[in-house]
Amino acid sequence: MDKKILAVVGMPGAGKSEAVNILKQRGFAVIRFGDETDRGLVQQGLPLSAESEKVYREKLRAELGMSAYAQKALPKIEEVQKNSNMIVLDGLYSWEEYLYLKEHFETLQVVGVFANSKTRYERLAKRQIRPLTSAEARKRDIDEIEKLNKGGSIAAADYIIENNGTKEELEKKIDALLQELSLA
Repeated sequence: MDKKILAVVGMPGAGKSEAVNILKQRGFAVIRFGDETDRGLVQQGLPLSAESEKVYREKLRAELGMSAYAQKALPKIEEVQKNSNMIVLDGLYSWEEYLYLKEHFETLQVVGVFANSKTRYERLAKRQIRPLTSAEARKRDIDEIEKLNKGGSIAAADYIIENNGTKEELEKKIDALLQELSLA
């Protein structure tokens, strides 16, 4: 079997984490880009908070460029590939990260998870960790598009999963995608 790398992308509240969890249940190894932030903060003795995470992310990108998280994830991806034919990347954001990874992994395919803003904002308001008001969610959308170059990686998606419904509907759509990819 060819080694497959799927990067799950989408706007906040679209259902990326749910999609990644489903793929993990289906046998994919998961590499979460945010683990780099957590590791860096722990190493510096800083709290895992929204503000310290933001400062760390911005500092890392200032030092390494907009592909910083892909650069940091590359050795982990290569290591996991030794033992797994199916890897899912959780947290690919920028266009530059996409280009960097595509340069290193021809088999990289991007799965865009899409939900309309009304649905996404409702989900973000209800989430347990760092809930957002509609105004905060809108600001985050703008920041991710303008400051993180997120639009390009979403636009480059090889597959789009519409996720305005239930978790069960999302599972069916992911299973259909895995069938299409001959991974089920």
